[in-house]
Amino acid sequence: MKVILSSNPYRDRGLKAALEAQRILERSGAQTALCLPFVPKKGDRVDVPRQLTLSSLERELPSADLLICFGGDGTILHAARDATLHDVPILGVNMGSVGFMAELERSELPLLAPLAQGNFSIEERMMLDVQVVRGGKIISQDLALNDAVVFKGSMARVAEVEVWADQVQVSSIMGDGVIVATPTGSTAYSMSAGGPIVEPTSRSIIITPVCAHQLAARAMVLSPERTVSVTLPRGTRKHLYLSVDGGKAIRLSGSDRVEVRRSTHCTKLVQLAGRSFYQVINQKLGGFTK
Repeated sequence: MKVILSSNPYRDRGLKAALEAQRILERSGAQTALCLPFVPKKGDRVDVPRQLTLSSLERELPSADLLICFGGDGTILHAARDATLHDVPILGVNMGSVGFMAELERSELPLLAPLAQGNFSIEERMMLDVQVVRGGKIISQDLALNDAVVFKGSMARVAEVEVWADQVQVSSIMGDGVIVATPTGSTAYSMSAGGPIVEPTSRSIIITPVCAHQLAARAMVLSPERTVSVTLPRGTRKHLYLSVDGGKAIRLSGSDRVEVRRSTHCTKLVQLAGRSFYQVINQKLGGFTK
């Protein structure tokens, strides 16, 4: 069993949690490799032990059996695309504030020991293929575990977008933009914008307006077989932006079309702690108390 330990150095200072996990896993018989989930920004001071040998995800993923991410949900999202394309399951250890997709908290690292013998279960999460079409050509494409967000940027103005499902217009939204989310993403930005909470193993596409200037604007849950398109109204000269899973924004021009459909790929999340989805949402999101 080869396990990659990928730790966000801004969350896991000195990679202490990752090194503790490495000791636990290697004592249990696993082979490990330490990687950073991204290249630190130029000029940033990263607290990483000098004597530590670090590899790269690009090098290790093709031969890995499991990827453990140490950080918040952003760290998991950042790794999800590449891990999924290599069919490598992901386990998240929460080093942030909420860490909704993380399976374990920092204090639960001893639970990692059974991984070395392959004693864990897998939960598959639906993903979305997201592409931008301009002049009949695909100029950008990506995979989303959480969502694709079309938004107006920082300017104090109203965005206008049209939402289509299989070439039938289903909504026209005036506001800050629109979120097209997976069930996993239903508890992220979509929920904050008033969208429904959907069980993460469901198969559906969620459309949620952001700060709509219309009383009739509502979130919608669509069949996973739909192809959702987001366009700007014909003739508009405004520019909007697209961000996939919180990544770098792409500027959209008036003739662009964002197409979103269910992907053939699924992210595999490791289950160890045995907590149900409802236990997690009440613990993380401040639900009912007894």
